[in-house]
Amino acid sequence: MKKQLIALFFALVPAVTMAAGGHSVALDEANIDLADKAAMQDGARTFANYCMGCHSAQYQRYERVANDLGIPDQLMLDNVVFTEGTLIGEHMKIGMRHDDAKVWFGAAPPDLTLVARVRGTDWLYTYLRTFYEDPERPLGVNNKVFANVGMPNVMAELQGRQVVGCKAMPVKDHDGKVQRDTLTGDIMKEEQCDVLTIVPDTGTQSEEEFDTTVRNLVTFLAYSADPVKLERQRIGVYVLLYLAFLFVFAYLLKREYWRDIH
Repeated sequence: MKKQLIALFFALVPAVTMAAGGHSVALDEANIDLADKAAMQDGARTFANYCMGCHSAQYQRYERVANDLGIPDQLMLDNVVFTEGTLIGEHMKIGMRHDDAKVWFGAAPPDLTLVARVRGTDWLYTYLRTFYEDPERPLGVNNKVFANVGMPNVMAELQGRQVVGCKAMPVKDHDGKVQRDTLTGDIMKEEQCDVLTIVPDTGTQSEEEFDTTVRNLVTFLAYSADPVKLERQRIGVYVLLYLAFLFVFAYLLKREYWRDIH
């Protein structure tokens, strides 16, 4: 038994390390809402336009996504499916061959159907927003969450050029509240380096708009990783209510059977 527990521990260590991305960075909260179909529709469109050139979602079907997100089949085919001849009932695969991808990138880009369950939504949300220019890297970019990442910043045209530098940042206390000068009431600031900054007028979206785009994409990926989560939670509530109701009758029946014994 002891040997089995030790083996299980060492089996879980790589999974935990992969989920952390091998880089310790404070993650931003994604605050996704799996009931927001409009957000998931926008996320599906972003996924098709910016991710499916390299990444598949082969355990998901176009038709299932269309039905779950309330997208008419023809609209799905026109705006999400870009491979000619693909049918609505097919899996969300890509045209890039696995062997070619290994030659071009050194490793085949992973399938993203379950990535939200492996990495977590906060990790994805922070990762997609923290690419920055790094001339020393082969693709010219690096990432705060995943250091020395081999993936380009595919949404750079939306976000704009992001660089690392020094910037005056508000001073916060241990509770995260911004500190103010006791005499003037002005926000206290201090220069911090290794801070990400967007170069003005280099992206098609504002910082708030880009955050929303990424959040919607992460929402779609979270749905893709667990399409029945909301339904499972809804059924779970009814199951718990049923068990609570059944417990009352089981308790009364127990009292009736044990009455004569006592």
